[in-house]
Amino acid sequence: MLDREQLRQSGRERIARIRAALKQNELAGVVCTLPSNVLMLTGYRPVVGMSAAVASRDSGLLLIVPEDESELAAKSWVDEVRAYQPESLDRLSGPGDAIREPLRKALHDLKLQCSDLGYELEAASEPAYYSGVYLFQGSIVGILHDVVPSAPLRPADRMLSGLRAVKTAYEVECIRRACAVAGEAFARGREQLTETHTEAEIAAYFRTGFSELGLKDEGVERADGFAWCMSGPKAANASGAFATTGLRRVRTREPVLVHANSYVDGYWTDITRTYVLGEIDGSLRNVYEAVFAARAAALAEIRPGAKAADADRAARDVLKSRGFGDRCPHSIGHGVGFNAISANARPRLHPKSEETLEAGMTFNVEPAIYIDGELGVRHCDMVAVTESGMELLTPFHATLNELLVNPVMTLKAG
Repeated sequence: MLDREQLRQSGRERIARIRAALKQNELAGVVCTLPSNVLMLTGYRPVVGMSAAVASRDSGLLLIVPEDESELAAKSWVDEVRAYQPESLDRLSGPGDAIREPLRKALHDLKLQCSDLGYELEAASEPAYYSGVYLFQGSIVGILHDVVPSAPLRPADRMLSGLRAVKTAYEVECIRRACAVAGEAFARGREQLTETHTEAEIAAYFRTGFSELGLKDEGVERADGFAWCMSGPKAANASGAFATTGLRRVRTREPVLVHANSYVDGYWTDITRTYVLGEIDGSLRNVYEAVFAARAAALAEIRPGAKAADADRAARDVLKSRGFGDRCPHSIGHGVGFNAISANARPRLHPKSEETLEAGMTFNVEPAIYIDGELGVRHCDMVAVTESGMELLTPFHATLNELLVNPVMTLKAG
C-alpha cells in the first residue's frame, strides 16, 4: 500500500518540476483538462473527464472536479479541490458552460487572469475509465478567452509531454503496482488456456483479474482494464493499430497472443504474452527465439543517457540477422504509464527518435514477428529507467518454457 506521505512527497516533486518547466517555457501558468495531464499535474485521474487542473508558476495548484468526484479527488496531492455541478435542472447546459465560473475564479485566485497561459492543443490519445469520457479539447480555448480575456494564450503540449515522460518515484511505484496486479491476472488467465475455450472466453478470463485482483489491494479505489486474444493466423493482425478478439477456438501448436492494457488508480500497463498449447515445432520455435533475442538486445541498451533509437536498432538488428527484418512494422516501444497505447507517448523507441533516456521514464518494449496468414508472436514488457540501468516491471512469463501450456495439465488443474 502506498501511504499518504509518499503521495505528498511525489506532489512536492511534481510541483517543483511543473514550476521549472513553466519558467523555462516563459509561462505563468497552465490549464489542463485532458485526464492524463490532470493526473500528471495533481495525482488524480478524472473518471468522466470533466475536470481541470490549473498550475501557477508562483501561486500554487488548484483542481476543479465534478461534485460526484469530490471524494475521490480529495485523495490527490493538491491542497485545494473545488467542486462544481456540470449539469443543472434550472437550464440546459453542459460542462463547457458550467466550468466557466469555477475556472474564472481559480485563475483569479492564482493571479493568472492577465498572464501568459499554456493550454492543450494537439491531438491526443487518451485512455478511458468509463463507457463515455467528456473531453473539452479545442473548446477550452474559447472558454479561456471568455474567462480571462486579457491573458495571452499559448499551446503547451511539448512542455506537458516532457513532464509526462519522466515519472516521480511515487508514480513509478504506482505503475509497478499496476504491473504486479497484471502479473497475477496473467497467471490466473494462463490456467484457462485450453482448446475448449474461444478467444473471447480467454480474453474475459484475463480481464476479470484486473479488477478483482486489483481491488483486493488495500488502498486501491479503481482497477480494471482491457484484454484481447488473437490466435493462430489471426495473431498476425496484432501488428495493426488495434486488436480484435473473435470466437475462434484456440488450438495446439499455434500462438495464442494475449494483449492487455490494465490500470490501477489511473496508472496504466501495456503487456503482451504469446502462449502455445502443447509442444512447439521447429519453425515456430525459431520465431520465438528471434523475438526473445531481440528483447534481450533492446533491454541491454536501456539505461540513463542511452539513445532511445539504439534500443529499437538493437532489437531490429537481431530480427534482421535471423531473417525477420521486415516482420516488425511498428516501433520497439513507447511511453506507458499516464497513457496506455499511444505510440507518440515519450520516450519513443523508434528508428528516427532523437530522445535520450532518463531515470524515471517508463515504457514498453515490444519486439514482434508477424507473418500474414500464418502467425503473430509479440512479447511486450514494461520497464522503468533507474539511476544505474533499468528495472523490468513485468518479469512474469518471461521465457519460452513459461509460455508453453500443456492443455491436459491445465484441464486437470481446473
